[in-house]
Amino acid sequence: MRYQLKTPYRDGTTHVVFEPLDFISRLAALVPKPRVNLTRYHGVFAPNSQHRALVTPARRGRGHKAAGAGAEEATQVASRAAMSWAQRLKRVFNIDIETCRVCGGSMRVIACIEDPLVIKKILTHLRGKALCLDTVGLPKSRAPPQDDLFS
Repeated sequence: MRYQLKTPYRDGTTHVVFEPLDFISRLAALVPKPRVNLTRYHGVFAPNSQHRALVTPARRGRGHKAAGAGAEEATQVASRAAMSWAQRLKRVFNIDIETCRVCGGSMRVIACIEDPLVIKKILTHLRGKALCLDTVGLPKSRAPPQDDLFS
């Protein structure tokens, strides 16, 4: 793998040559570990700052005193709380499970089935009844890897 540098090194090097496995290992080193915050705040925006509540919109922080804040401010903080997983599905994948596709009315979640065997039984039953003809709009699949990059 031959990589062209954006700006040459001091010694005049303009390209770097890697073996495919070495190149992949260097790329993999750049991928962040799971569940690690990629944005870190310092100063008044730091999580433990005494003044964070004064500068953040939700007024949350270590220095915030809840006593005497008033009902209006309490509801504003509660409205900025974590989103439900249904709201996250709509925001990330554009899947709205809270609105009926047929009548447009509101729906609510009555069960969350996580057992793979039960899910398989339900889906095979629905396929047999031809009830799930309408598929959710999934994103297009990616192109296959380009093998000519490593030759």
